[in-house]
Amino acid sequence: MGQKILVLEDLAAVQKEVRALRRAGKSIGFVPTMGYLHEGHISLIHLARRHTDHVFASIFVNPAQFNNPKDLESYPRDIPRDLAMLESANTYALFMPTPEWMYGPNFETWVNLDKLPLPHEGAHRPGHFRGVSTVVTMLFNVVQPDVAVFGEKDFQQLRIIERMVDDLKFPIQIVRGPLVRESDGLAMSSRNVRLSAEARSRALGISRGLSAALDAYKGGQRTAKELCAIVRHHLSQPGITIEYVELAEEKTLQPVERAGHEPTRMLVAAVVGGVRLIDNMALPPGLR
Repeated sequence: MGQKILVLEDLAAVQKEVRALRRAGKSIGFVPTMGYLHEGHISLIHLARRHTDHVFASIFVNPAQFNNPKDLESYPRDIPRDLAMLESANTYALFMPTPEWMYGPNFETWVNLDKLPLPHEGAHRPGHFRGVSTVVTMLFNVVQPDVAVFGEKDFQQLRIIERMVDDLKFPIQIVRGPLVRESDGLAMSSRNVRLSAEARSRALGISRGLSAALDAYKGGQRTAKELCAIVRHHLSQPGITIEYVELAEEKTLQPVERAGHEPTRMLVAAVVGGVRLIDNMALPPGLR
């Protein structure tokens, strides 16, 4: 068991701890989450600890980034379990604001990006990234970290945060956390708990399809049409609805016709047994 975690529920409590750490010359890392933690989240905590002296986490199921009310209502929650996991990872403090505090009755200020939110997730979840960028801005203003860690599993989100921090001149270093998979290859997600045994078996088609596309890329295949077709083949089974399978340039997230020159990502979203899952795979440039 790690150190006893501080649970902070308001701005004054967070500011008190941050000021004390600053006076002591300590650096602060930050990992924002929506709770129902898994080993992917904990890997981000460990990564933040390697870069800073003390790590703050937050748990806030952000209503502004759910375009489907039923999805918000069904999002899994287990705060006692989350606290135990964070303590085991030696997290210094946990900030748990309420929706009422984050979004008061007169709230009307939003953070929007022009281009990065439009494709992929943005096309299927209108308003989602406006909610993400706004809540992350608020959390950054409260915690004021030196370093914040975001996972590559939500790759479009990661790129949006990187762009926002650069554009708005936040004095924060964004560190990328590698995507973490279950032993069977399924990308770790808080939503996985909602998969039935049958749906989980079918969901493995996502990671298998991405791995097959990477193998084809390593073997010399470069066209987006063929690489995406490989992934779609693995997802063409009953119980799976494909939302998108796309090859995109990492920096701009714009679709490309060929891989190999710039860093690209295979991006996938599919609904399996009623559960929406996303995944991605890097196709590094310069492979022969």
